[in-house]
Amino acid sequence: MASKPGLFTEFPWQKLGSFKYVILAPWVAHSVYSFVSVGEGERDLSNLLIFPLMLSRWAHNQIWISLSRFQTGRSKHKIVHKGIEFEQVDREANWDDQILLSGVFMYLASKYFPGSDHLPFWRTDGIIMVILLHMGPVEFLYYWFHRALHHHYLYTRYHSHHHSSIVTEPITSVVHPFVEIVVYFILFAIPVLSATLAGANSIVATVGYYTFVDFMNNLGHCNFEIVPKSLFHIFPPLKYIAYTPSYHSLHHTQFRTNYALFMPVYDYIYGTVDESSDDLYEISLKGKEEKIHVVHLTHPTTLQSIYHLRLGFASVASQPYASKWYLWLMWPVTWGSMLLTWIFGATFTVEKNTLNNLKMQTWAIPRYSFQYSLSWQRATINSLIEKAILEAEESGVKVISLGLLNQGEELNKNGELYIQKHPKLKIRILDGSTLAVAIVLHSIANGTKQVLLRGNLSKTGFAIALALCHKGIQVKLACRGEFEKLKLHFPAKFGSYLVFSDSLNVEQAWLVGDGLTEEEQRKALKGTRFIPFSQFPPKKVRKDCIYYNTPAMKVPKHLENMHACENWLPRRVMSTGRVAGIVHALEGWDTHECGDKMLDIEKVWKAALNHGFLPLFQP
Repeated sequence: MASKPGLFTEFPWQKLGSFKYVILAPWVAHSVYSFVSVGEGERDLSNLLIFPLMLSRWAHNQIWISLSRFQTGRSKHKIVHKGIEFEQVDREANWDDQILLSGVFMYLASKYFPGSDHLPFWRTDGIIMVILLHMGPVEFLYYWFHRALHHHYLYTRYHSHHHSSIVTEPITSVVHPFVEIVVYFILFAIPVLSATLAGANSIVATVGYYTFVDFMNNLGHCNFEIVPKSLFHIFPPLKYIAYTPSYHSLHHTQFRTNYALFMPVYDYIYGTVDESSDDLYEISLKGKEEKIHVVHLTHPTTLQSIYHLRLGFASVASQPYASKWYLWLMWPVTWGSMLLTWIFGATFTVEKNTLNNLKMQTWAIPRYSFQYSLSWQRATINSLIEKAILEAEESGVKVISLGLLNQGEELNKNGELYIQKHPKLKIRILDGSTLAVAIVLHSIANGTKQVLLRGNLSKTGFAIALALCHKGIQVKLACRGEFEKLKLHFPAKFGSYLVFSDSLNVEQAWLVGDGLTEEEQRKALKGTRFIPFSQFPPKKVRKDCIYYNTPAMKVPKHLENMHACENWLPRRVMSTGRVAGIVHALEGWDTHECGDKMLDIEKVWKAALNHGFLPLFQP
């Protein structure tokens, strides 16, 4: 909110939350009924298209959000080189309120404003009128209204809410208090309603105008320079009638300059152009290459997880992953994106973070979890991972950590396959297993004498069992096969601490990997602590037990640009793979951690703590 919220800052439907869309239901139902219940010659197509226009505006904004986040994560043309945080994402989560409000006004206008119904599809004179009225009255009135909003009284009560976002995203453009949005809508209604009164409005003019406004708003707040210099060479006056992202970005960093809506001419007329506008445009267009030190290689999990990525839905990505009912409605897009990435996909940048002078990126392999279980996909997936490693090597990256299933033993021997194929690699490959072991060990309460090891045994599980036995803690296994496999490779001196027992209702500390069943969980004692050592969490079926997160750590406060949750983890928490890669680079360790190789557990643990990472749970 604004620093001193004034009257009418909240939208009327704010308390409805996600149910706010029901206010449109009567209008949409009436629109559809009116269209199908009358004769063909009496049908009002312009009224019927109001709701599709709203949907197209929502999709238009979402495309800009994804494009902007993708570009600011990888492009060298970023304008403001700072990150955004969860606070900004939460503040801008209601960006669709302005679309909802415009829909209500459009339905009211269609019903009560003379000449707003039964609009023709095309009127050339109306389109010209809309363009001229925008360039004149709208741009002029907006300029002075905007300057008024920067007066101390209005700024502190209203407009400071918008300016809280110094680093802008496309949706920042429409995040304003309610009364401010109402004034903007009245301004943008001037061309459309004037054309309507003149009997010259049309469907194309209305749809085209609001699409243009959305496009320019998103362009000005996307935080990467996209307007080519050649356009200004071809048509020099363009400098005065169309702004660029860098031009408007200065308004969010300098506050008292570049007030214009889309046409800088009014800033030139009234002397409010920022002197550095041209220089910033040149610098942003030229771009700045940033050296990346650490890459974390992950992949989407479920089909719906594509929306949970930072490039997807901002509000969804800012929360731990959970299946959403409304995402099932988008199954054509979901399956279509999966097929496209399967056929044409290449590794893409998901996120960029900074810790002091260390630059990090997260890359994603365009494959979902279920595809990793397909034996005929392994060669392709390994090829994608190998290509990503070689690209990182060529870019001078110091460390690459393999997340989720990218480090599977059956897939690539925990990453050892790439070392064998490229023994002269300068980049260091990590699977994060040492830190995962350390986190699990420090999640077990002091005084624990016995633990139960369940799920599929992995490199991490084996190392945990060995470390516990070394500390004199008995490790019980309920699976005869896993017990024999572990005992075969266990040092003889620790053999007495490794015990087979088919009883599952004894121990209250369960260390669980993949494959833990619901039936097994139901046999656990009340209050049992399920501590995963796998990168995937077990399904929670017991409300009377405690479920720990998968191995992860809280990030330091000074780690920047954290505004999306990593899969199912809480905010500002990273998986061990990502943390291990960062710590490895900060310490300058010159060794791989893949295959059967493990690092010194306590050394890695203390290094992570020394760099500001903290455990999620205190036993």
